[in-house]
Amino acid sequence: MDRALAHLPLPDGLAERIRACNSTYTVRFGVRLRGRMYSFTGWRSVHSEHVEPAKGGIRYDLESNEQEVEALAALMSLKCALVDVPFGGSKGALRINPRDWEVHELERITRRFTQELAKRNLISPGRNVPAPDMGTGEREMAWMADEYKRTGPSDIVNANACVTGKPLSRGGIEGRTEATGRGVQYAIHCFLRDMHHDGIAGKRDLSGMTVAVQGFGNVGYHAAKFLSEDDRAKVVCIVERDGYLWNADGLDVEAVKRHQIATGSIMGFEGAESHGDSARGLEVECDILIPAAMENAITLTNVDRIRARLIAEAANGPIAFAAEQVLRDKGITILPDLFVNAGGVIVSYFEWVKNLTHIPFGLMERRRRERRNLQITHALETMTGKDFPKEMRDEFLEGGSEIDLVRSGLDDVMRSAYEHMARTLRGHPEIKDFRTAAYRIALDRIAEAYKAIGI
Repeated sequence: MDRALAHLPLPDGLAERIRACNSTYTVRFGVRLRGRMYSFTGWRSVHSEHVEPAKGGIRYDLESNEQEVEALAALMSLKCALVDVPFGGSKGALRINPRDWEVHELERITRRFTQELAKRNLISPGRNVPAPDMGTGEREMAWMADEYKRTGPSDIVNANACVTGKPLSRGGIEGRTEATGRGVQYAIHCFLRDMHHDGIAGKRDLSGMTVAVQGFGNVGYHAAKFLSEDDRAKVVCIVERDGYLWNADGLDVEAVKRHQIATGSIMGFEGAESHGDSARGLEVECDILIPAAMENAITLTNVDRIRARLIAEAANGPIAFAAEQVLRDKGITILPDLFVNAGGVIVSYFEWVKNLTHIPFGLMERRRRERRNLQITHALETMTGKDFPKEMRDEFLEGGSEIDLVRSGLDDVMRSAYEHMARTLRGHPEIKDFRTAAYRIALDRIAEAYKAIGI
């Protein structure tokens, strides 16, 4: 933030106002389980309300703490500003290991946490909208939405918009589960299309490029799946906590996921070499490295051994501040987290809008588009005297399902954000990297919002 703010002419004191979190609430509550009372600690931090509602995930993790939550809330403000979705930044956490509890116990804990948040107006369609994060998912969001409705909000009609990342049956949206991983793919596409850069080792086609992915949860799995299936990249390395898999010819991502679900680990997968030292998995030679796990995956202790040509930050803060300059000096390009992993909040925005409008995307225009495309098909056949190619006809006539529209919208927002970063880099020679360019854009937009409301 300091590095980017140095490039912005802001009024005295505004930089300090933007830098600090507006508020952080610590909640402590008890839940009677297994014949005794257990106490839990959680946080919800609001970094900025220059635009409302504030938006940000809730993670369940034993290592969570107040400082982490505040830092992630600030990152959410910057992320939303960069991709220009109308949210302020917020974040939440509950210090808990979900694996320690049965499903029915986890539900009771989540519902009590929701009650504590609702008391403080920290869950609401118009004020603060949580989403899934590490350790949470569709199930937890459905519980939170249901409990919020039970608290008796005044706007019960729009209550479903109190959280995003819900199951489809509870008001979710097609493509939300895959959104962050899909956004990683689109971010890499944006970089490779940029003719002001040389691509990756002079190549602009992902086909045959080698990819290493750290973290094989929702984000890492979907990023690896889309890059290998859609773009024919070779995912040569997958890294998890207990080790990594290596296959120079490329891993079958779906088969690895099936093995992980069946055994609880990626280790022992028959189609690859299994290595126990997970830290070494980050250091394999590859074209693209995708850290999609925890913060500080790359630090001064291992930065000299990183051999990727492009790093796409799918996790929040996977590169330590001190290590970034070393990577830049080595000529490694870094696509920053507030751009690369913005797919989740972008599609969350689409879900929020869907919940408020109560109309599925495409409902009002899908058949009109189908009729128009049919007319174009008939016109082309009449003009050329030839039948429209059968292998293209069905896809051309299709009017666009919700998932098609979500992916189209996500792609468009990602391209727009990348173009802003690229123009900032070209227009400000003193800015040398994508992260500083992204922070400058985001901080400038937040500053303008504060100026407009007189703060």
